[in-house]
Amino acid sequence: MSWKPEIQVAGDPKWYDNAVRFATKREAEKYAADLYNRWTTAKEWRVIEVGEPVTASWFNDRIEWKDVKYRQTTVDDHEL
Repeated sequence: MSWKPEIQVAGDPKWYDNAVRFATKREAEKYAADLYNRWTTAKEWRVIEVGEPVTASWFNDRIEWKDVKYRQTTVDDHEL
């Protein structure tokens, strides 16, 4: 079991997610709130419990991937 964050955008009734699954509801809520604040068209966020493996944790206000296959490239991965 894990917790999946979802975002709903303006003008669209569908909920969107990515490969991020957290062990705790609190981690998922922190991530969802952070993502919501970064998206310009986000209308709402929620977290739901799912029967999928945990793929990440939320530590020091950033995501930490549990497995390389789920990891996404970020600005921090590149020299500017």
